[in-house]
Amino acid sequence: MNVHGWGRYPRVDAELAHPLSAVQCAAALKEGTPLIARGLGRSYGDSALAPQMLCTRYLDHFRAFDAASGLLACDAGVSLDSVLRSFVPRGWFLPVTPGTRFVTVGGAIASDVHGKNHHVHGTFCAHVRQIELLLGDGSRVTASPAENAELFHATCGGMGLTGVILSATLQLKRIAASDILETTLKAPSLDAVLEGFEAHAASTYSVAWIDCLARGASLGRSLLMLGEHAEDGALAVQARPPTPVPFDMPDALLNRTTVQAFNMLYYGRRRRPSTTRRIPFETFFYPLDALADWNRIYGKPGFVQYQFVLPKDAGLTAFHEVLKRIAESGRGSFLAVLKVFGNANDNLLSFPVAGYSLALDFKAEPAVFELLDTLDRIVLQHGGRLYLAKDARMSEATFKASYPRWQEFEATRARWHAHGHFASLQSRRLGLS
Repeated sequence: MNVHGWGRYPRVDAELAHPLSAVQCAAALKEGTPLIARGLGRSYGDSALAPQMLCTRYLDHFRAFDAASGLLACDAGVSLDSVLRSFVPRGWFLPVTPGTRFVTVGGAIASDVHGKNHHVHGTFCAHVRQIELLLGDGSRVTASPAENAELFHATCGGMGLTGVILSATLQLKRIAASDILETTLKAPSLDAVLEGFEAHAASTYSVAWIDCLARGASLGRSLLMLGEHAEDGALAVQARPPTPVPFDMPDALLNRTTVQAFNMLYYGRRRRPSTTRRIPFETFFYPLDALADWNRIYGKPGFVQYQFVLPKDAGLTAFHEVLKRIAESGRGSFLAVLKVFGNANDNLLSFPVAGYSLALDFKAEPAVFELLDTLDRIVLQHGGRLYLAKDARMSEATFKASYPRWQEFEATRARWHAHGHFASLQSRRLGLS
């Protein structure tokens, strides 16, 4: 079976097991070939691709919920969409959510996903109280910050390389209403949007869209969006199904001219310097989920998402250099998202560090890979790193230079029987055992 991630690049011929229980998961391990767990296929590159894959989507049951505290115990294959549909009407929300709700709880833990509130509430795993893991020797173990802590911190952000996550206990967040109060600020330059992030550091949610093809005085012009949960109103989940993208778009559709036109219209549609509106949470957190299979917009070759973080002490110089290189290349991305991060956590391969993160989508084509190699050098030079859950082409040298705890991660894997049992295309590429 030919399988790919959300970026549709790369692809691999693979065998997929679809276990219905932890016992069947363990049986798949006994075959002796290294495998990787896979949820809903929303990681962009090859972190959940391998010749042998174990699909967890049928491990999708809620186990227990404490209505007083908001503690939820569930199987790893439960989707964030299912959590929201079940618990938003009861007044509970995800404490941290990525830009799509169509990922599994296990995938969110393996990627230690972040959202628009990292500067306030950290990553997803900061709200995970414990996990149940299937190890390479077939045994099952519970890990938490207090019990088997080294395994917990290796699994959170460990890209599925420590074992198969079977279940987890999460702390949900109480809300009074499901809507979000969104304020959008126009920022005419990169300097202005970074100043805006700092000025609104107390906002619960913040994110910016950047025009990555703007040049000169307009370099990095952006729309900065701030959000807060409404304090009154309904607790509702939208029932409207997503609009399908029925076919692969022509490869030539996305080019400098079309992206530049989109960016001008998107930035220009906001006439006033500041606007505030009340919107459903789906519109604020998951705008792309309104389109089913939006990855088909990039055509059959697929696309790569390039997400990096630069520490705040790198200053404006590094971001200016990255944006100038992109603008000069003409390989613009109309999906360009900037976030501010708070402090790093104790998870060995977790992505965020205190600073700013930029995520960009590019068609998968040779000139883009050359551009990204150049951007890698800039990111490394300024003490940054790339996000493993989005990566499809990072080199082993870049990975090991930017994730200084990788050897500790490997030593932990060895102690917990992961070597020889769990591997992905990405782990092989990055030189992990």
